[in-house]
Amino acid sequence: MNISSICAQTNSKNKLPLAKILTQLEAKFNINFTYLDQTIEGKSAFAPHEDLTLEEALNFLKSETNLDFIMLDNARIVISKRINPFSSFITQKLEEVVITNFLTKGISKKSDGKVNIKTEDFGILPGLIEPDILQSIQALPGIISVDERVSNINVRGGTHDQNLILWDGIKMYQSGHFFGLVSAFNPNLTKDVNVSKNGTSVKFGDGVSSVIDMQQSNSLDQDFKAGAGFNLIHADGFAKLPLDEKAEIQVSARRSVTDFIFTPTYDQYLQRVFQDTDFSNTQQGNSEITSNNERFYFYDISTKFLYDITEQDQFRFNFLTINNSLTYDQQSSDNTSNPLRNSLEQNNLAAGFEYLKYWSSKLTTTAQVYYTNYDLKATNFDIVNNQRLNQDNKVNDISVKINATNHIDNHLKLHGGYQFSEVIISNAEDLDNPNFVSFIKEVLRTHSIYGEAEFTSANKNTYARIGLRTNYIEKFSEFFTEPRLSVSHKLNNDFRLEFLAELKSQTTSQIIDLQNDFLGIEKRRWILSNDEDIPVIKSAQGAIGIHYNKNKLLISAEAFIKNVEGITARSQGFQNQFQFVNDIGKYQVKGVDFLINKQFDSFSTWLSYSFSQNDYTFDNLNEGNSFPNNIDVKHTATFAGTYAINDLKLALGVNWHSGKPQTLPLQTQDNTNNQIEYTTPNNERLDNYFRTDISATYQLKLTNKMDASIGASIWNLLDRQNVINTYYAENSNGDIITIENVSLGITPNISFRVRF
Repeated sequence: MNISSICAQTNSKNKLPLAKILTQLEAKFNINFTYLDQTIEGKSAFAPHEDLTLEEALNFLKSETNLDFIMLDNARIVISKRINPFSSFITQKLEEVVITNFLTKGISKKSDGKVNIKTEDFGILPGLIEPDILQSIQALPGIISVDERVSNINVRGGTHDQNLILWDGIKMYQSGHFFGLVSAFNPNLTKDVNVSKNGTSVKFGDGVSSVIDMQQSNSLDQDFKAGAGFNLIHADGFAKLPLDEKAEIQVSARRSVTDFIFTPTYDQYLQRVFQDTDFSNTQQGNSEITSNNERFYFYDISTKFLYDITEQDQFRFNFLTINNSLTYDQQSSDNTSNPLRNSLEQNNLAAGFEYLKYWSSKLTTTAQVYYTNYDLKATNFDIVNNQRLNQDNKVNDISVKINATNHIDNHLKLHGGYQFSEVIISNAEDLDNPNFVSFIKEVLRTHSIYGEAEFTSANKNTYARIGLRTNYIEKFSEFFTEPRLSVSHKLNNDFRLEFLAELKSQTTSQIIDLQNDFLGIEKRRWILSNDEDIPVIKSAQGAIGIHYNKNKLLISAEAFIKNVEGITARSQGFQNQFQFVNDIGKYQVKGVDFLINKQFDSFSTWLSYSFSQNDYTFDNLNEGNSFPNNIDVKHTATFAGTYAINDLKLALGVNWHSGKPQTLPLQTQDNTNNQIEYTTPNNERLDNYFRTDISATYQLKLTNKMDASIGASIWNLLDRQNVINTYYAENSNGDIITIENVSLGITPNISFRVRF
């Protein structure tokens, strides 16, 4: 029976909601459909003829709804947006989801150990009213930002530059707006975010601490979608525009409103970012200098073009630009000098082409070429010393990736590939009094080959992935071999055992030369390894975990150890006796991540706790003895809950962690050397950090095709004054003063968004 005859028999019928038809088919054929609610939302069809077999009924619905119906086995069928028929076998073979609704809706854990966040399905988290990508991942055990900035995310004791951040496969060197308080990546068109803390696939180089892999939609939906919204920091919009059956364009844009609307949220962000900077004059220590006429804004624009050349060939083009810009005037408070304009601009531009070829239902290849550019530049006028300083940190990264995936059978999948990258990093400084010009440029070219195998047992109880990556750095004529392993085994219906291990290396890192570099706002600059005073960073880590999951109760515990060597003292941001010392060292972090999560029909609550010990060892610092890492936070705990009823979602959470280390000055100072003398490094602790957050969202149905949402949140509900950093300096009288950096105070936010 062909499709045309089927349609002829159904023309006299009225269309039914697809959900109702699926229920009828489930009862008739004793099967189960799996799908996202939004996949079938608004879909209707004629009911398949009663005489049709299951396969014929599915083919009929496929033609009626423009959806794909993929049979996993005789009883399970997955419904998804239309995909290439040659790719249907490969999309079936995704890693198994072992934990769903991990903490909140839209977060799940895969069998290979990574955590997946689907932004379209994202529920709600305390303090967040939108799925801010880099804020959301901090809800996961083992991930924290010791200074509340998304541009300083610490994964199991690592620094932020040790995270590999990818946007559609393109490496990003800038991750934050508002100099670190807002994620630089618009979540509206980001479909998936995958976070790997260990056992990473060999497809990924760099990132000795973690991989944060963001993916936009890569399939043609053939449905128009758009939306717009605003909150007290920015406004944004997005659209998915089908051009024809073979082409689609996705566009999103976001811009801050902070340069023409003053809000309480902006006021708190302003105080947080600009404290202890040139703008606030703390660095100069001179109250006779005033700063005014500040203008700050940020924006990001992303575009993706999708073109299916044939059913076996796909072409994709990506473009993204991220920008932060700040200007302000400074002059003497007695107005005897003309105002001088300081400026800071931070920009990351990325573009990439990808070609995907389906050779058969089992073999596919991808080829990607991308270019990413990062530029941080500042002009700083020092009125007291009559100086003008220009600084510029620039990164150019060109990469070529070729990958092949072969599905041997239902249980075994093989990956292999090659990657070439050329990274060029330059640092320039120009001082006018006295005249001083410095320009340093480094280039590294790296060739990488890799291969790995993924195995899933017939009963789905065991998953294993083992791979090997080899990097060759031309300049050093050195090979770096990196085995990776991820194993997950289901002991019974309730317990799952997991083992992860990996070796990694990276050649890019961030350092701080002076605390007032780049106006003291974004102090870090990117540099390349030179195999001398800046070595290649290498890591080795392993973890073993056990997870209990039954009746919507999850209890998880994971023990880990990580060794990272080749770090420099300048990359660690010392503000004690080691601030101006350059040395090469290592750190070791070991600890346990624990989570208990109980879910009910409309309520989810969790308690997470992490314990870790993170110690440095430098040959020439502290007489070669180990001492606590600058970001050694031994205890971290979160207690939170979310509640959803009809269209209302609520979230409340409490975050607590022990204080990070600090170094105190000696009570008795030797004033002859004009330097502060300190006690044992990192031997004391800041006070404990404590923060309570709350948020709420409400969904509205405006028309059949238009939805809206209203959100409200309060960060630091109790207005706790958390000191997140303390250091010491000498004033003009030679007295030691204490400088404290304080976290965000009580910070409200509201949002309104429409989608159609």
